[in-house]
Amino acid sequence: MAQRIRALSGRRSWLLLIAACAAAAVAFVLAWSLALSGLQARLDQQLVLTGRAVETEISRFRSLPDVAGEDARIAAALTDPSAHEAASRYLKRVVDHSGASELYLLDATGVTIAASNWATLGSFVGQDYGFRPYFRDAMATGRGQFYAIGVTTGLPGYFLATRISAGRVDGVMVVKVDLRPLQDTWREAGLAMALADADGVVFLSGRPDWSYRALRPLSADTLARLAQQRTYDGIDLTRTAPLLASGELAASAFAFGPLHPRLIVLDQSGWHLLAAAPTAPALASATGWAMGAALVALVLMASAMVLHQRRQLTTLRLRQNEVLEARVTERTAALAREIDARRQAEIDLRAAQQGLIHSEKMAALGRMSTAIVHEISQPLAAMEATLAAAELTLPKTDTTTAPRLDTVRGLIRRMQRTTKHLKSFGRKEPGDRVLVDLTPVIISALELVTPRARAVGVTPIFVPPPLPLTIMAGPVRMEQVLVNLLLNALDAVENRPNPQITLRATQMSRMACLTVTDNGSGIASEDLSRVTEPFFTTKSTGESLGLGLSISRTILGEFGGELALAAAPGGGTEVRVSLPLVARANLPAQQAAE
Repeated sequence: MAQRIRALSGRRSWLLLIAACAAAAVAFVLAWSLALSGLQARLDQQLVLTGRAVETEISRFRSLPDVAGEDARIAAALTDPSAHEAASRYLKRVVDHSGASELYLLDATGVTIAASNWATLGSFVGQDYGFRPYFRDAMATGRGQFYAIGVTTGLPGYFLATRISAGRVDGVMVVKVDLRPLQDTWREAGLAMALADADGVVFLSGRPDWSYRALRPLSADTLARLAQQRTYDGIDLTRTAPLLASGELAASAFAFGPLHPRLIVLDQSGWHLLAAAPTAPALASATGWAMGAALVALVLMASAMVLHQRRQLTTLRLRQNEVLEARVTERTAALAREIDARRQAEIDLRAAQQGLIHSEKMAALGRMSTAIVHEISQPLAAMEATLAAAELTLPKTDTTTAPRLDTVRGLIRRMQRTTKHLKSFGRKEPGDRVLVDLTPVIISALELVTPRARAVGVTPIFVPPPLPLTIMAGPVRMEQVLVNLLLNALDAVENRPNPQITLRATQMSRMACLTVTDNGSGIASEDLSRVTEPFFTTKSTGESLGLGLSISRTILGEFGGELALAAAPGGGTEVRVSLPLVARANLPAQQAAE
């Protein structure tokens, strides 16, 4: 009987192992398929958004050659060599206002006769670009477009060309658009994105090792044509293996490569847009589900085996009944603890995901605000120029319209100052420290929070230092610290009677001290020691991640400074920033004199 039980137990063990492996395999296949589908959906959405961003960036400059070509100075330059310099000056002003990289005029042979960079060492004037496809297409059909590395500057760009005429003389107006800011955005965000031309050669990429690589093998005719057109002048396109054929990217359903790619073709340009994401998270998720399924199968089969063996062993070993029940109870308790642990892990994961989602939303909002500032600055400049032109045409006898136009121009300049501060605040600052006078940084931070201050109904008071306070720091990061402190103070005094905020700059010994004081509700004494911890916040609305003071303390630490919080006299909060001063004897002579 005992031998029979042992034989049955051995067979059941094999069945248990087979069932666990089968459950793991099925769970792995299903989980991997779902994870891969989700990954592809996210990549497709990313491709659509990025494709629209690329086409929008190009569309902003598509009509610029037509508009610039309408000017009489351009028409004169086509027929009169003495008008070339005036045309170049006009093109320089257009580039300054539009944000384009370069703008230049070619004659009917492809030689540059006027250019926005006419006064620089890398001037296009006199250069022959008749071999470029955009010139030939513009002369033949009226328009041309082409992406290539500049043969004069060595810098890549997208060229948009339009044929213009002055009587019987034809020429081509060309604008060069720099698309590298898109590439910088991808790299800063850590995105595995790539933009390739119609031949499949990558010219913009979020990964440096993908740049100027072909997606698929290039034919000899294609390589010869690219060399003739000097599209990628000085670059050997055959030095590395094609991207989609190198094993770096895995596109099949069960290929567990490091990255999974998705590819679309942009309608207007015929370019290829590639996005890839790591398969490791999807593989880890599928593996986890497989292990979980195997564990469940093992538990279920083991439980069935235990119950069956209990019935058999009850007739043989009645005295061991209590021992078996204790083991079953222990196993059940272990499973209960494991289930509780899994539930707690899921709760923690959801909380972390919500925090990351909110952080990504705030990052996206920051990127969009930078783009909006860029878009607003150009119409404001155009409005100011239009008002200036209107003032020139006013009759001298009109004494009522001129003051009104001057008032409008003042408002436009005020908007331009605000957008300039926002653009400065949003740019990426290098890590090197420089000599910084704190007073202009404080004034800039105050202007940035002015809209929020008006909404709260308070005007922050700034008490400047009697002498300039010079420190070694990064001006943009220092401005970020002050903006964080001022916004916290504005949040504290909102809906308070008679709100007051004071920012005072003083010198104590060899330290520069900045004090931000408000008469808000203050911070509880038990929370003062925790407010600078990451993700700690006393705001219950969910609008804050609790990172402002933590980031500010870290930035000040890099500059050798300190951040301290205390209760303000009479209620409210006092935040003190201390930074080491740079001795005036160590400043340059001109700055020390100032």
